[in-house]
Amino acid sequence: MENQDTTKVPTGLALYNHAAHRASKEVIYSYSTSFGMATRVLNKDLRHHIENIYALVRVADEIVDGSAAQASAASDGFDPGVLLTEFENETYLALERGFSTNLVIHAFAVTAREVVIKKDIIEPFFFSMRQDLTETIHDQKSFQVYVYGSAEVVGLMCLAAFVHGRDYTEEQKLLLVKGARALGAAFQKVNFLRDLAADFDKLGRSYFPGVAIKTFDEKTKNRLVEDIQNDLRISALSLPLLESSARKAVTAAQFLFQELNDKISKTPAEELIRTRISVNNLRKLFVLAKALLGVKP
Repeated sequence: MENQDTTKVPTGLALYNHAAHRASKEVIYSYSTSFGMATRVLNKDLRHHIENIYALVRVADEIVDGSAAQASAASDGFDPGVLLTEFENETYLALERGFSTNLVIHAFAVTAREVVIKKDIIEPFFFSMRQDLTETIHDQKSFQVYVYGSAEVVGLMCLAAFVHGRDYTEEQKLLLVKGARALGAAFQKVNFLRDLAADFDKLGRSYFPGVAIKTFDEKTKNRLVEDIQNDLRISALSLPLLESSARKAVTAAQFLFQELNDKISKTPAEELIRTRISVNNLRKLFVLAKALLGVKP
């Protein structure tokens, strides 16, 4: 008797969900080898959720910083702010309907509805993205608001997936939230610091309050490095509370940010404002191996 393939092939909405996730998965592996590597250690369900979250965040960032500007310059011109508003509104509609014709938004909505990512942490994200279209210099207050919306809430979105269906005490929940926000903040600040010259020269932005290229020195650099280090210390405290695969993935991200921060620390300030610091792929693999072996930050 001929063997029959009993693998269930998705149909209808399940097939659409599958296609939407595949689109989101392609985004993360096209844009970030670091996050792509870290997500590979997650169990399948968690990996899908994180890929869906990352894709929405990435596309929004492309609207305000990347591809949209190039497309506008190559055409008659359009307002990226209008695109961002349309993208945001479609996201909220998808959360209500459970469907979007935009595959990346649809995939995000599937995850958000399942793991309960609420509008109150999505709105700050889009607020910060919109700031990139108008704000070029930040004071301490606007900087904190920007970092919360652009990075800390993304950590909270990922945390929603990590803790979904698991029981924690109120004290543990607070520690997890604090850790997720701290890791998100560290990620954003590391990126600001290693992109210091590019942000100022190409985009006319200065994210860090009171920090200017002309007066950037070792003292300023060391202060910023220590602030990032403090965020990483806070983040590390919550790692033991995470599910095994999530703990390994977040630890890998933690190690990567630590590598970048250490490299920035060892780079002279005068060189930092002329070059972008990065970690090579071999070192990234080493970092991933450490996380898989259970090495603690």
